[in-house]
Amino acid sequence: MSSEAWDSDEVERGLAGSRFAVRHLATVGSTNTLAIEAAQGAAPDRSVWVADEQTAGRGRGGHGWHSAPGDGLYVSVLLRPKLALAEALWISLAAGLAVQAAVFDLTGLYPDIRWPNDLLLGEKKFGGILVETAAETSGALRYAVIGIGLNVGHPEFPGELRGIATSLLLETGHAWSREGLLVELLLALGGEIDRLEAEFTGLSGTAAGTAEEDSLLSRFAEASSWVRGKAVRVGEGDGYTGVTAGLDSRGFLRVLGDDGTLHTVLSGGVRPR
Repeated sequence: MSSEAWDSDEVERGLAGSRFAVRHLATVGSTNTLAIEAAQGAAPDRSVWVADEQTAGRGRGGHGWHSAPGDGLYVSVLLRPKLALAEALWISLAAGLAVQAAVFDLTGLYPDIRWPNDLLLGEKKFGGILVETAAETSGALRYAVIGIGLNVGHPEFPGELRGIATSLLLETGHAWSREGLLVELLLALGGEIDRLEAEFTGLSGTAAGTAEEDSLLSRFAEASSWVRGKAVRVGEGDGYTGVTAGLDSRGFLRVLGDDGTLHTVLSGGVRPR
């Protein structure tokens, strides 16, 4: 466990002038659970909960998240975006781009993004994203909660994770500020969400919102080595293997199966084969 106490003043200074309001807690079950409870009330857009430790952290598909006390950044952001429920996947993709930018700006490392929500350094996972939503009867999003867990100062991992997980400390040999990373992350995330809302409301140009090369899907495809040409195994249905073949217009991953069938991955996990 890191001995560094959380510095709320550093975060407040770094976010001065932004719309984010951060609440820090020492220990919680899950920051996403707190955020969802607040979202069901009157908590405003861009409320943030960050914890030193999660005792019941969770990831996509109901998997647990290893939340070592004091060593990781465990944060949930409440958004009330001007988007439809059908567009919720794009929020996860935008969050991945924000994490990538924040880590690069802070450390010089350039994480890969494994569609839709895993952050990798080398071949090892150092972060994950879980987006949970609720919608109005009209189909408009009532809220989206983005949970992000990043391994920052972990000096080691339990045996079952040692070969597949890493941290910024292990990759660089350097201790990094969780507060500094949070500030970079939230500023990048705010920018991505602003761009995403503009893209869907057409404020930035075309009927689709932006020029194709500047669209979220185009930028995600450029940022992730997993979008095209990656040999993968997909844990959907009975499972299948193939090669990734880009994103469809909704942001879902396409995989050309070994049998020649073009699949669209809606919910299955994607892993190397």
